[in-house]
Amino acid sequence: MTTTHVLETPEADVVYDVHGPAPADSPRPPLLMVGQPMEAGGFSTLAAYFPDRTVVTYDPRGLGRSVRKDGREDHVPATQAGDLHGVIQALGAGPVEVFGSSGGAVASLALVAAYPDDVSTLVAHEPPLVGVLPDAAAAERAGKAFRDAYQAGGFGAGMAAFIAMTSWKGEFTDDYFALPAADPAQFGMPAEDDGRRDDPLLTDRSLAVTAYELDVDALTAAPTRIVIAVGEESIDVMTGRTALATAERLGQEATVFPSHHGGFLGGEFGYAGQPEAFARKLREVLEA
Repeated sequence: MTTTHVLETPEADVVYDVHGPAPADSPRPPLLMVGQPMEAGGFSTLAAYFPDRTVVTYDPRGLGRSVRKDGREDHVPATQAGDLHGVIQALGAGPVEVFGSSGGAVASLALVAAYPDDVSTLVAHEPPLVGVLPDAAAAERAGKAFRDAYQAGGFGAGMAAFIAMTSWKGEFTDDYFALPAADPAQFGMPAEDDGRRDDPLLTDRSLAVTAYELDVDALTAAPTRIVIAVGEESIDVMTGRTALATAERLGQEATVFPSHHGGFLGGEFGYAGQPEAFARKLREVLEA
């Protein structure tokens, strides 16, 4: 059973879905699944592997069904943390457990830093925190290059450049920057320009996510158990490297999960991982 709710704030109407039993009937606390820029629908496969407990998914403000009223277009982890705090309060069943993926992992780390009593366990899967990398300046340059490709050529050009960047193994060296422009056709992307320039992943709108500065003191002082997760296939690429470096900053080793950056996905985006194995590992970690 799934019910849909709206958290109304002066700045945005944030839509979230509650799957499975009501929190009072769940054997464990609610499990929030948080993405960015991915919306609630991206967790449909993973949520299906937790039918025994309350699972909450949501659309970050300004994405999907969550409509902004503040006139802004940027995606800021601290703002998203406030929205998640509001959702948790509305559930009335905290502290909760959280699985955050990619930018959602960054928002979840911001949530724990700002509202440490909201979360009992956070599994932060491959947070793309550029600032923790030893080659942070080069990674920022690579990020600017895919955003420039999007502005110049549209979605296909931008996404091809993004995939090339996130597939690169190791530090961003001169060899990387010497590569020719990524060919959209190589990645099954359209070559024609649709004229839009509003993609949250390929513009400066989400720059605050990758530029977020980890609040190590707040996170280590929080009562929350924090687990930084990395996909076994991602370890050498950027999001895997950021996960390993984030874990090191927090004085731990990253926990290895099956598959890649989207390892929990089914066929939602044509980038399937190993969702059954991923869900099994997530349950194991949460119940440890």
